[in-house]
Amino acid sequence: MAPLPTPPTEPQDSPDRYVGLPADGAERQAREQGWSPVRSLPPGAMITMEYLAGRLNFEVEAGVVKRCWKG
Repeated sequence: MAPLPTPPTEPQDSPDRYVGLPADGAERQAREQGWSPVRSLPPGAMITMEYLAGRLNFEVEAGVVKRCWKG
């Protein structure tokens, strides 16, 4: 039997710290902290709901991060 895969660890970083930042700066900081991928979405965007360890999602309105969550 094949061993179970070990999911990658996520950065020890709080998504809340990105709320209120300009989107381009927030994306740069998130990547520097080890998040990959980082995805920026408009409010109400249709997205898939699978959880991807290490991914950080930004909801961006008028160039500012309004909401941020893992996965």
